[in-house]
Amino acid sequence: MEWFADGDYWLSRLVFQRGLAVLYFIAFLSTANQFRALIGERGLLPVPRFVASVPFRRSPSIFQLHYSDRSFAITAWTGTVLSVALAVGAADRVPLWASMLMWAVPWVLYLSVVNVGQTWFGFMWESLLLEAGFLAIFLGNEDVPPPVLVLFLLRWLLFRLEFGAGLIKLRHDPCWRDLTCLYYHHETQPMPGPLTWYFHRLPRPLHRVEVAASHVAQLVAPVMLFAPQPIASVVAGFIVVTQLWLVASGNFAWLNWLTILLAVTAIDGVRAADVLGLPQPPSFAAPPTWYEITVLAVAGLMVLLSYWPVRNLLSRHQVMNYSFNPFHLMNTYGAFGTIGRTRYEVVLEGTDEPEITDDTVWQAYGFKGKPGDVRRMPPQVAPYHLRLDWMMWFAAISPAYAGPWFTAFLVKLLDNDPTVLKLLRHNPFPSSPPTFLRARLYRYRFTDRHELRQTRAWWHRTLVGEYVPPVAKAG
Repeated sequence: MEWFADGDYWLSRLVFQRGLAVLYFIAFLSTANQFRALIGERGLLPVPRFVASVPFRRSPSIFQLHYSDRSFAITAWTGTVLSVALAVGAADRVPLWASMLMWAVPWVLYLSVVNVGQTWFGFMWESLLLEAGFLAIFLGNEDVPPPVLVLFLLRWLLFRLEFGAGLIKLRHDPCWRDLTCLYYHHETQPMPGPLTWYFHRLPRPLHRVEVAASHVAQLVAPVMLFAPQPIASVVAGFIVVTQLWLVASGNFAWLNWLTILLAVTAIDGVRAADVLGLPQPPSFAAPPTWYEITVLAVAGLMVLLSYWPVRNLLSRHQVMNYSFNPFHLMNTYGAFGTIGRTRYEVVLEGTDEPEITDDTVWQAYGFKGKPGDVRRMPPQVAPYHLRLDWMMWFAAISPAYAGPWFTAFLVKLLDNDPTVLKLLRHNPFPSSPPTFLRARLYRYRFTDRHELRQTRAWWHRTLVGEYVPPVAKAG
């Protein structure tokens, strides 16, 4: 089948695979570092309790068969090590079948993690990584040219990701239609970065240009991805530039970087190699028959699964970030359909005094990523993912988001639980637990240039009220 593969995309495949392996590494590493506190046997939402109530068919995972913190740690670190091997090109040094197996193992392992991760692993980039990782299994190695059908499915994934995000914006919040959303978004986004203050302070006409460019990138460019070359390459390059703008303006875990990698797969590798002065593509062997049959079967399956996301895209009641099957294939995507106009933050404070009085001194806990101390510059976190910090942003929007885990979180802090404290940047009670905790809700806004110069504070905050009144450990 001469049409089956196209060697012109050899460089695109190389960059995509190496980059995807790095993102797998970050995903597994963040999982290994955080799981005990979040979903471990003594975590905030323990896996054993989850698998006891959710059957395998609804949430396939190796941890449905057996769970222990030790086995989960082995899984996470195995994925981490294997990701490093893939990143340095180990899959190109083995036969094709072994290469496919090397890509299949991290997908199975991370699927197993996500499917028992509950709230903490419910972010869109988890499903996006799984869908991209599944397609990577069938992309081949340097022995064979990249299969056209898999390249098309990667573009189809990028199309759904971008076009779905564009539609959800236009359908849900009028500020996307009148080009004013970025008057607020930089300030109210979940995890501001070190440059976010500067983006927020850009002139308002430039904010409107940003929104217009976003619409072009998400509603026009995705359609042009299926145009002939070099149009598809130019459009993919435009998507890469817009994603780098988002990388600079905030922290969105590995979402933007994975979107960039998907866009790379639409770039003609031969033309890119000429521009970059790289060698011409290597010579490829003819793909084996079993490989062609496997790719055709997978492509047919993915076409059938496309019915549900297409129906969702066409619906006036479009939902975003939804998986139609427990394997996280052919998902719907979209982000920030609604933009908050005001930023709220939950600030946790404790005291070691035996009684609460008007003179009680309360000391605040510090989080690694989310705003707290008004003088601390927002840090660069992405592509690493701080799951607790993200959920604290949702908790500030509504206590309903915190319902399943927030009380358990307070209990752990009252116990000075070491696994939970590792998720924080600062514990004001290193020697002994606090006697009381409270949570207060503040409104945060970025300071202006004059305030930043005079006070060296990036944020100005105003108390809104009690989120949780003072509580003590029972008994």
